Amino acid sequence: MTGPGDAEPGADRPVAVLVGPPGAGKTTVGELLAEAFGVPFRDVDADIEALAGKPIPEIFIDDGEDHFRALERESVVAALAGFGGVLALGGGAIMAEETRRALRGHRVVFLSVELADAMRRVGMGAGRPLLELNPRATMKYLLDQRRPLYAEVATVTVKTDGRTPEEVAAEVLEQLNE
Repeated sequence: MTGPGDAEPGADRPVAVLVGPPGAGKTTVGELLAEAFGVPFRDVDADIEALAGKPIPEIFIDDGEDHFRALERESVVAALAGFGGVLALGGGAIMAEETRRALRGHRVVFLSVELADAMRRVGMGAGRPLLELNPRATMKYLLDQRRPLYAEVATVTVKTDGRTPEEVAAEVLEQLNE
């Protein structure tokens, strides 16, 4: 059996795909994992901003959430098909059935976080369009709504509450290499 470290940079499949809610640490942990594997890190949210030519909050304001989600689905499918590093998906990407189907057969890591830690990490939702009105209530709703979908796509689940990014990355590496 091959482990994630066996994939070479530039391979056509991610060595790991990170999913989880805002504040779970997908970007921070993803960068640590990419460094450990010796592969690039890629955040689908950055792909979406590049595709749209503007930041995500502006996409929501100017074009609406439906347009953002369409760009997100397109960006996820493209990255899954042609990126050989560590890939982080936006918190809501798993809402689309198309995305959940596309994740089948990939090594998907669900970075789980509870409400208190998520709120501490994202603060009052600045730059996160879905969290701007009532951050705590919205985050609780998003966690409740999405947690079963994260679990559905995950091949590995790692709890991040009360842990440093380095501790989380070490556990992810350990689980992926089992």
